[in-house]
Amino acid sequence: MSTVERLVVIVLFEGVDLLDVTGPPEVFSLVRRETDDATGYRVVLAAERTDPVTTSAGVRVLPDLTFAEAAARSIDTLLVPGSVEIDARRRVHALTDPVVVEWVKRLAGRARRVTSVCVGAHLLAAAGLLDGKRATTHWSTARQLAADHPAVEVDADPIFIREGDVWTGAGISACLDLALALVADDFGEALALRVARQLVMYLKRPGGQSQFSVPLEPVSATRRIEDLRLHILRNLDGPLGVADLAAHAHVSERQLTRIFKAELGTTPSVYVESARVERARHQLESTDLTLDRIAATCGFGTTDTLVRAFRRQLDTTPTEYRLRFRTVPG
Repeated sequence: MSTVERLVVIVLFEGVDLLDVTGPPEVFSLVRRETDDATGYRVVLAAERTDPVTTSAGVRVLPDLTFAEAAARSIDTLLVPGSVEIDARRRVHALTDPVVVEWVKRLAGRARRVTSVCVGAHLLAAAGLLDGKRATTHWSTARQLAADHPAVEVDADPIFIREGDVWTGAGISACLDLALALVADDFGEALALRVARQLVMYLKRPGGQSQFSVPLEPVSATRRIEDLRLHILRNLDGPLGVADLAAHAHVSERQLTRIFKAELGTTPSVYVESARVERARHQLESTDLTLDRIAATCGFGTTDTLVRAFRRQLDTTPTEYRLRFRTVPG
């Protein structure tokens, strides 16, 4: 096992998401505790200046060094977090400061590998580091990433994606999954597993790499699609085929499909199944309902249909999901 200390530089800027900054160092710090052989990681925080940086949570963080000082060093891992703003309609928009983008581009040239967590992928993309690559980000900004950077193949489902020496991670707590994957890549899965146990985490989530999130929040300003979305959510146990939805919206089936593609980026059937899986997830987490009952109340009809939908959407089974995410006493 290597005894080389790996320098991890985390990019800081005003409004940065706090967990993106603090989560990965917690994972990296446990490497030293879990082995006597590996020196592990040294994490430093870099910003344009060494003045305190105020995060999105209002917590102030003190940088260790400036971007210019970090650029003079040999960096093992450059970790780029993100930042968002939410408009009056509760829509999420990833932010990219041009100054930070230019520093990310420069620092990436000094790094063995480059990683982003959550909406930090937007900064990597703006720096040209994701062109021609498959990448992920938080599902709420995936459409923005794809629209702003058509040269990037955006996949909003995985927890993280590795493309050579560039890694991108999904939203919020997925920064821990990404950090564990980096530890496994550097020191092997046995050590990463010990770190995961200390964090009371899975080294690999039982649902594969799915973000376990479905974009069911309002994402369109179109009244017709918003009415359809609410109709679906209020009638999950009823008939929601294309013909049913078209009749509700007073449009043809063909026009309905075009509306869903344009406004939600998916088909009516996929959206309905996602909504039903989302409802089933919450029931598995918070109730003692049987699978038969959940299948009925969520509109799946049979347990087999429920299981198949979970495998398609989350790459796991309802039983496995309940064992992992149950929040009520068994």
